[in-house]
Amino acid sequence: MEDRFAALEIEYVPTTEPERAVLVGIERLRGEGRRSMQELIDLTKAAGAIPKAIVVQRRDKPSPSTFVGKGKLEELRAKVLQVAADLVIFNSDLSPVQARNLANAIGREVRLLDRSELILDIFALHAHTKEGKLQVELAQLNYALPKLVGWGQAMSRIGSGVRAGGVGVRGPGETKLEVDRRRIRKRIALLRRRLEEVERRRSIERRNRDGSGIPTVGLVGYTNAGKSSLLNALAGRQVASAHDRLFETLDTIVRRVDLGEGREVLISDTVGFIHDLPAHLVAAFRATLKEVVEADLLVEVVDASDRYALREHEACETVLHDLGVTDKPRLVVLNKWDLVDGDAAKMLVRRQLKGALPISALTGYNLDVLRNVLQERLYGKLRTFTVQLPYTDLTLLGLCHEKGHVIWEDYKADVVEARVQVDDKLLSRLKPYVIAR
Repeated sequence: MEDRFAALEIEYVPTTEPERAVLVGIERLRGEGRRSMQELIDLTKAAGAIPKAIVVQRRDKPSPSTFVGKGKLEELRAKVLQVAADLVIFNSDLSPVQARNLANAIGREVRLLDRSELILDIFALHAHTKEGKLQVELAQLNYALPKLVGWGQAMSRIGSGVRAGGVGVRGPGETKLEVDRRRIRKRIALLRRRLEEVERRRSIERRNRDGSGIPTVGLVGYTNAGKSSLLNALAGRQVASAHDRLFETLDTIVRRVDLGEGREVLISDTVGFIHDLPAHLVAAFRATLKEVVEADLLVEVVDASDRYALREHEACETVLHDLGVTDKPRLVVLNKWDLVDGDAAKMLVRRQLKGALPISALTGYNLDVLRNVLQERLYGKLRTFTVQLPYTDLTLLGLCHEKGHVIWEDYKADVVEARVQVDDKLLSRLKPYVIAR
């Protein structure tokens, strides 16, 4: 069984004094354990640690006392000594009892992290804006609070700043908090109030954008599927940070993109999804995610070159269900099509995700088709006309901004001439002023 995991990609380019980690997982389903452990390796690398060894046990569910059985626990302890590990990272959440027993068995000089803590640590590493730091801190506190009873020192691991300790001890920039539930709850309440202020500000910005009449598109998908690269490709310039690592983007980026023929769209890119994305993390980032879920159309970006593309699509479905937007209009695109190896693999992924559009943000393959599809989906019901409106009827121009799209407008001495795209209902009111189709 161990040979199946020996070939997992644990190579790593060292950084300054990186920490050494042993990764521990439970394999419940055939094949699922390998995918899950490869994801844990990638998460560990994203946090800046070196995955040095893997310990996997096949069982239906984790041991309630020590996560793995007694025999595997002895093997884990030996691996930790063999590779001189600083960290032991578990591919599931640990209960306070499990964490305490594992610390006693392995040694308290080695830090233990579960999957949610690892993800939170990566978010802390990539949180640069004030809003992002607030959201990460809120998620960390909400996750740590229930563990205080059985894991007394949990909160002592929240540090201040990116370099305040190693993996699992980074915080969003606040000083260390005392292990006191009352004070933590008070801090949580404060963070929630601050994020509510952020949400009110975002709501005003969204209303202003809605008033422009420009349709909106939200990019969603698994982390590292290429959403930011796609936004950059459609915008024709570098507008979002795009690197080959997990959770590169935390804050929502909204950019205006020209689809051609005078038609524009506002495209928003935000935090990526992952299998079993912690619920408290989704809750903390709800204000950020709202920018995406309130879009007129969702474009789900899938990494077609990933052997687990279907699984990643299903994980995206789960998060969208939690956000209550599974019924929103959606277009699925198969990104990184240039990296899919062979016709058989391409046929398989297209069969698994029927109706999805193959594209490549890197090479530009099918991006013109994507623009046309976006035009059709967002502007298909609109008709284009040139109108001349007297200044006494400028409310009609306002309706064009609100319910349609104004391509250009020219204020003349007696009239306002404008090129507009409107539906049939609004066109019936504009007919007396139409001068050209």
